[in-house]
Amino acid sequence: MSFLPTTRDWVAARPKDLVAGLTVAVVALPLALGFGVASGLGAAAGLATAIVAGALAAVFGGSSLQVSGPTGAMTVVLVPIVARFGPGGVLTVGLLAGVLLIVLALAKAGRYMRYVPAPVVEGFTIGIAAVIALQQVPAALGVPTPDGHNVVVNAVRAFGSGPAWPSVALAAGVVVVMLVGARWRPAIPFSLLAVAIGTVVAEIWALPVTRIGALPATLPAPSLSFVDLSAVWSLLPSAVAVAALAALESLLSATVADGMSVNQRHDPDRELFGQGVANVITPMFGGVPATAAIARTAVNVRSGAGSRLASLVHAATLALIMLVAAPLVSRIPLAVLAGVLLATAIRMVEVGSVRVLVRANRADALVLVLTAAATLALDLVTAVIVGLVVAGALALRAVARSVRVDEVPLDTEDHALEERALLAEHIVAYRLDGPLFFAAAHRFLLELTEIAAVSVVILRMSHVTTMDGTGALVLRDAVEKLEQRGVTVLLSGVRDEHRRQLETHGVPMFATTPEAIGHARNQLRQAGLL
Repeated sequence: MSFLPTTRDWVAARPKDLVAGLTVAVVALPLALGFGVASGLGAAAGLATAIVAGALAAVFGGSSLQVSGPTGAMTVVLVPIVARFGPGGVLTVGLLAGVLLIVLALAKAGRYMRYVPAPVVEGFTIGIAAVIALQQVPAALGVPTPDGHNVVVNAVRAFGSGPAWPSVALAAGVVVVMLVGARWRPAIPFSLLAVAIGTVVAEIWALPVTRIGALPATLPAPSLSFVDLSAVWSLLPSAVAVAALAALESLLSATVADGMSVNQRHDPDRELFGQGVANVITPMFGGVPATAAIARTAVNVRSGAGSRLASLVHAATLALIMLVAAPLVSRIPLAVLAGVLLATAIRMVEVGSVRVLVRANRADALVLVLTAAATLALDLVTAVIVGLVVAGALALRAVARSVRVDEVPLDTEDHALEERALLAEHIVAYRLDGPLFFAAAHRFLLELTEIAAVSVVILRMSHVTTMDGTGALVLRDAVEKLEQRGVTVLLSGVRDEHRRQLETHGVPMFATTPEAIGHARNQLRQAGLL
């Protein structure tokens, strides 16, 4: 089976993967504990998930750079499942979701992830960030979580209960340390530093705050005793939602990892298979459903990871921490973990990407806002469906408006000699025709970044009839990838209605293609290449 690991998966392993794995483990520890507590199954469940799912997804997944474990998005889905079915129901849901993910992998469904437009993804992320932040309000205020599933209502009730100021001070201090520290020294894992400082302060002053509590020093023996066959049918809808979310977040994370690297390409179907295996096995060790974690994956890439070894070292390091430091970890105040998750929620929102999408056009802004609102008011899977339906309808409307029939005289001029001359000068010109929106943008990115042995790429944009936010973002990613390889990108013939979307990219734009060619030749002459 092509999904199974091979020796080729490890040929790129280097010593720097060890450093990257240790770095990610330091960042992942407080998040694993926090998301475990937030899910309702406890810190031990979050740590077990990071260890077991992190190791299995590293070995069986389709990306060499992914880091998997408990995530905020999955926690949002799990809270109502815990309230309705209890811990055993959550473990069963995780196992069923794993089976569904494997079925999706065998059906080769991973390729369809590329059709999710950027406004849906950004709106989904904003909504998740808001839900995570609201979930942490009771713990940050030091009050019990009110009964009920609506996070907005629970947050309001928590404020009405009267805050415990020691908890508020700890949570606020952690948020400040993480946010300020990330801007000051991004390479330093301020989340763990903030947790350590908050715990030490609580211990020295004997603050009356709730702690994590006792943690096991080892993983429990694998067991399927939690499975209740009579409840499987009632749990199946929840399992479908968890599987859909795991597929969505994992493939989005893999795409982000590809964009941050130069030569990495994930296998979407194998990624689904790896996440499926992880979710089938993790519940046997008491872990919650898992998915790839975008934030931890980004840390992994920035730390120099180049192979699966880094993710595997991350899981092994967390297992070692569990073995030797469980008593210390048990003294961490819940308010401190709430502060970590509040800061994480704030940092989830990419302001630059949101600004590009909002500026792109009203349709993208509408999709983004609707998806975020649906995520907050309904549930995550429904929110994605709402976003896709609205984005699809608006995109088809835009395409229909752009269709026109013009009488065009036949062009008998032979451009073959001109094109060969340009290639000899290491300049290549591409003409983009028709709409550049989410249904075609990712194919364009893959084709464009395969260009080789050229110094300048000119993109002729006069025939682009429609461009949405996804098209603009994908174009930016393609430009960045080419520039990383030393290729200069120029745009020509950009329409006025598209110019605003592209001005923020910093790519030189010319009114006509001959002007762009002249600029390219001058640049190559100055560089001594002509």
